[in-house]
Amino acid sequence: MLTLETLLGFLAVAVVITLAPGPDNLMVLGQSLARGRAAGFGIAVGCALGCFTHTLWAALGVSAALASSPTAFLLLKLAGAAYLGWIGVQTLRHAAAPRLTSLAAGAREPWWHYLRRGFIANAINPKVALFFLAFLPQFTDPARGRPALQMLQLGLVFAAQTILVFGALAFAAGGVGRLLARRPGAGIWLDRCAGLLFIGLALRLVLDGVAFGSES
Repeated sequence: MLTLETLLGFLAVAVVITLAPGPDNLMVLGQSLARGRAAGFGIAVGCALGCFTHTLWAALGVSAALASSPTAFLLLKLAGAAYLGWIGVQTLRHAAAPRLTSLAAGAREPWWHYLRRGFIANAINPKVALFFLAFLPQFTDPARGRPALQMLQLGLVFAAQTILVFGALAFAAGGVGRLLARRPGAGIWLDRCAGLLFIGLALRLVLDGVAFGSES
C-alpha cells in the first residue's frame, strides 16, 4: 500500500505534467473551442482512460516489450499519426459546410464519440507508454507490497487528476468558443483551426517516427 506522502508527491508531479503543453491538452483545447465543452470533456475522459491503459501495459510488462522493439514502436507511432490525421481531415471537411456552426455540429455528435477519439489517440501513442513505464516505478516501494499493484493505484490517481485538469480546461475553452461562435463565420474558422491542429499533431508524430527509425 502506498503512503499518503507518496500519493501527494505523485499527485503534485502528475498535475504539473498534465498542465505541460502536449498533444492531449491541445486536443482538449481545440475540440472545446470548436465543438463546445461537452466535446472537450469527452476528449478529456478519453485521454484519462488512455493513461490508465498505459498504466496496465506498464504493470503487465507490455510497455517494456514495446521499448525493446523499434519496429513495433515505429509502426504504432505511424498508426497514431494516421488516426490523428484522419480526424483532422474529417474536421476540415465538416468546416467546409457553411450551413452548420461548429457548436451545433458538436451537439449533433454523441458525447462518447469524443471520448473514443481521446482514448484511441492516447492509447496508441507509444511515447506515452514509455513515459509511464519510466515514471510510475519511481513512486513504488517493493517493501510495501507488489509494485504492479502500486502502479495501478498510481495510474488511478493520474487518470482522476487528468479528468479534473482537462475538464477545467474544456470548461474554460468551451466558454471562449461559445463567445466566438456568436460571430458570423467564427464557427467555421474554429473547426478549421481544430482540423489543422490534429493534422499538425499527426505530422509531429510522423516526423518523430522517422527520426526514431533513422537512429535505430
